[in-house]
Amino acid sequence: MKRLCSYIMIIMLLLSTLEIPVYADSNGAIPVSADSAVLIDAATGTILYSKNMDAAYAPASTTKTMTALLTLEKCSLDDSVVVGKKPPQADGSSIYLKEGEVLTVRDLLHGLLISSANDCAEALAEHIGGSIEEFAKLMNERAKQLGCNNTNFVNPSGLYNPNHKTSAHDLALIMRELVKHPEFSQISLMPFYKIPASNKEPEDRVESNRNKLTQRNSGYYYEGVVGAKTGYTTESLYSYVACAQRNGQKLIVALVHSKDNTCYEDTIKLFNYGFNNYELKKFCSKGDELSSLNINNEKIPLLAAEDFYYVRPKNATEIPTFALEKKDLSALNFKKGDVITQANMNIMDKPLGSLMLTSGVDHESSKLKVLSSKNTVTAKVFTAILYIFSALALMVFILLIRKRLRIFIRNRRRRIK
Repeated sequence: MKRLCSYIMIIMLLLSTLEIPVYADSNGAIPVSADSAVLIDAATGTILYSKNMDAAYAPASTTKTMTALLTLEKCSLDDSVVVGKKPPQADGSSIYLKEGEVLTVRDLLHGLLISSANDCAEALAEHIGGSIEEFAKLMNERAKQLGCNNTNFVNPSGLYNPNHKTSAHDLALIMRELVKHPEFSQISLMPFYKIPASNKEPEDRVESNRNKLTQRNSGYYYEGVVGAKTGYTTESLYSYVACAQRNGQKLIVALVHSKDNTCYEDTIKLFNYGFNNYELKKFCSKGDELSSLNINNEKIPLLAAEDFYYVRPKNATEIPTFALEKKDLSALNFKKGDVITQANMNIMDKPLGSLMLTSGVDHESSKLKVLSSKNTVTAKVFTAILYIFSALALMVFILLIRKRLRIFIRNRRRRIK
């Protein structure tokens, strides 16, 4: 029961940390052509720029960021995939897979991200989910877990469907998780990739990367780019999502539903705005003592449960302040390292979210101490009584033995006479 209560408390604390810091809600202060746009800090989720960021539109092939994420989470790159009947029939971009062809997840993932191949997307979806429909369910479940509230995926490729939608903010959240996998960056930045000949295809397939933000010989290459994904269909218009890093700070730009083909220019514009005006700072490291509580005359050190970073304008000198969550801990029993409360962080009158705090010592509530003391006294009394009864039993046993021994000796003497 005590452990269950602890789990419930931890879950409630975690749910209270979902607030996302917002520094700028520009809504057009920086002109971009996309109808939904956002710039976020990847480490903290802080929103640095937004334009209708929660408005949902068809995202075209930027959908493949979720397909790639699920592939990296659920597969080994060396797994073999047997292509089914449907993927070779996929509309749009393709590497011309054949039914019954055997390729590795690695090869299909390169086709997915470098060539934006829809047949690779469907082959991976069937390999992971069993069918396109079941894979779409996995996509939506994962989106919800990441905090995507304006997303509904119908397919793994981004082919237009009126029910297939996401927002710039949701797309940025997916990319935020995807860039945690180094394989994504390695693939996304490759200028080309050779898919070797297979059981159905006698020739190598050489796939070229046409994502200009990641290519050094293009006029749009961005120094520090970590990864990016393009998207376009006639109905969906242009979409784009990218991540870049400078001085230890990662920023993510997501653009959805742009009628003008200005995604590269707009992405560079937003990256420059973010890196030029904001910086990532570290407030504390995991295990740092931030405060303490006095519970029944016992000092309880409160330690940071994890590293805590925050974003602030470059010309700012303010540092975060925090207020401890008010709760009565006197009746709780907890161990060193258990999460027992949280610090609500703020800077410049803006909420930064919450930081979980753990206990620096073991603690036993006063009620449990009294009970333990009573139990100790009871145990001592019981032990004393047990010793007394044992001694009395031993004495009775000795007396009985002596009596029987005397009778035996007396009877023996009578027989001898």
